[in-house]
Amino acid sequence: MEAIATGFRAFDTANQRKHYVEEGVGAAVTAAIASGIVKREELFLQTKFTYQRGQDHRLPYNPDCDLTTQVRQSIASSLEHLGVTRIDSYILHGPSQCSGLSQADRETWRAMEDAADEGLADLLGISNVAVDQLKALLDAARIRPTFVQNRCLVRASWDHEMRTLCQKENIIYQAFALLSGNRQALLQPCVTQIAHHYNKTVPQVVYRFAFELGMLPLTGTTDVAHMRDSLDIFDFTLTHDEIETLLALRDPG
Repeated sequence: MEAIATGFRAFDTANQRKHYVEEGVGAAVTAAIASGIVKREELFLQTKFTYQRGQDHRLPYNPDCDLTTQVRQSIASSLEHLGVTRIDSYILHGPSQCSGLSQADRETWRAMEDAADEGLADLLGISNVAVDQLKALLDAARIRPTFVQNRCLVRASWDHEMRTLCQKENIIYQAFALLSGNRQALLQPCVTQIAHHYNKTVPQVVYRFAFELGMLPLTGTTDVAHMRDSLDIFDFTLTHDEIETLLALRDPG
């Protein structure tokens, strides 16, 4: 509710009680709409299907069912949790294996495509994915992914190879762990100097950097002041040299 009041209009969650509270997002959305702060059509709600290996005992589906049925059950559960009739973006919460696409992934994606056909989800995407897996999905998919959501880490050159592929394929790259995954690298003087130059915080510089590279940065803060800061990145522009400095960062750890 605080995030909506602060100005956020897009929310990412998952039907994975081990790490997310999807019902909490739904309660906040319902309360905000009821109070007149926002209309449903002004919000962008994204959630995910998570395989059993990524879940705890609180499964949103019957594990004895086939994957197609599991997807349908998970979507029905998400719609109930969120208090909506459609999901703006539905994400496969990572492939079932470390490399390549399995038959399970293909079956799951087909079930997601069917959900999109039925109007239960507007857009589809995939997270925690490798370049070879995205290429395989693009070859197999009837409905192509609109989004890729990955950890964007300095030690992987800010996920350069994946970002390049996404740009080529007109896929929106959603970046997470921009701060938590790069703590040591962001302590370097060259980063703090850029922040001081613009009278901004280091997180604001990182989010602006991501934005200028064509990424959609995700923030998971629960602090209202940090929420405001996260949205306050549109009154400055990084120079070419500053962007190159950030691109060249190396993780000292």
